[in-house]
Amino acid sequence: MSDRAAQTGTEPAERAGRAAAPLSPKERFERRAVAWKTAERVLWRPSYQQTLRERLAWLSETAEGAYDLDGRVDMYGDGVVEALEERVAGLLGKEAAAFFPTGTMAQQVALRCWAGRTGNPAVALHALSHPEVHERHAFSQVSGLRPVRVTDEPRLPTAEEVRDFPEPFGALLLELPLRDAGFVLPSWEELTEVVQAARARDAVVHFDGARLWECTPHFGRLLDEIAGLADSVYVSFYKSLDGFGGAALAGPATLVDEAKTWRHRYGGMIIQQFPTVLSALVGLDQELPRLPEYVAHARVVAAALRAGFTEAGVAWARVHPEVPHTHQFQVWLPYDADVLGDAALFQTEETGTGLFAQGWTPAGPGLSLTEVTVTGPGLEWTADDVRAAVREFVKRLPGGIAG
Repeated sequence: MSDRAAQTGTEPAERAGRAAAPLSPKERFERRAVAWKTAERVLWRPSYQQTLRERLAWLSETAEGAYDLDGRVDMYGDGVVEALEERVAGLLGKEAAAFFPTGTMAQQVALRCWAGRTGNPAVALHALSHPEVHERHAFSQVSGLRPVRVTDEPRLPTAEEVRDFPEPFGALLLELPLRDAGFVLPSWEELTEVVQAARARDAVVHFDGARLWECTPHFGRLLDEIAGLADSVYVSFYKSLDGFGGAALAGPATLVDEAKTWRHRYGGMIIQQFPTVLSALVGLDQELPRLPEYVAHARVVAAALRAGFTEAGVAWARVHPEVPHTHQFQVWLPYDADVLGDAALFQTEETGTGLFAQGWTPAGPGLSLTEVTVTGPGLEWTADDVRAAVREFVKRLPGGIAG
């Protein structure tokens, strides 16, 4: 037994018993957080696993160059908040931008404002889009909007589907990338055709760009050119930029002015937001320039994962997309989610190497998926490192390779 295994009480010989009695979801979650935080090698270190002291120390160390810290704190959206809004508007090539505490609020406000202009509260979107799956039907329950599903295929809607949709809609929402389908993107040509199809129906186009920052390598276009296709764009400051939270809505100045009024009505007019805003500025300075490198290396990792599962004799495994569109992608394996979750945990505890940071989700009988994210820590991994980690992971599965 290794020194690390001895410290954690995770002798490999005990695995067979564990497989018969999987950990509880709470125990697995808590142990995974501890194991991942102390692991020597990972593909990604989520900031939400850090302590309050660590996050405050990070901000103290990094914020100095992001903004003049001798200026006064913000009050109800002025000062540093306005500086961030101007920065985002410039990056996205829009007239103006408004900071919001959450993306859920930002998108409701944006589409509510557009509905007032178009006279049509129907929002055409994908069945897997974030507002439809993860926001408790806020569009309809809170904002008087009526979501209509263009498609449920695991890809973005096509121009033909938009053109032929059998009822009018005032706005088309496109999530770029579409996370729940595997962080997938259309081609540039497909995206421009979809936008043109919506405009031909007199609909406005809104981008759910929570992860738009990392789309530039796939499209081969700058941010302002991508955002320029849409009438309005929402971006997040924590999903890819590692900020504390927060979001921005960018678009025409008249829309943003109205959005700020609705932001107040929705309870988003907060007296001081400088910690979150400073973390967003740091993310724009430090993480945004690195995202193309993360995307490129995610493709190396994905190819090595495919090779590793083949070499380890796994009967069926899928990395989706096969060539990732961003620095995030899915891995599908033919095992129950609890079995995979335990194997990932035991590997991290026993070897100090974490291959799969997040939980596994059931995707059918005996089939599960997880999401893989590659950021700065992952750049240290070679393809050989990934294949070796896959071998260690598979050893901990029922019937896994021996040795």
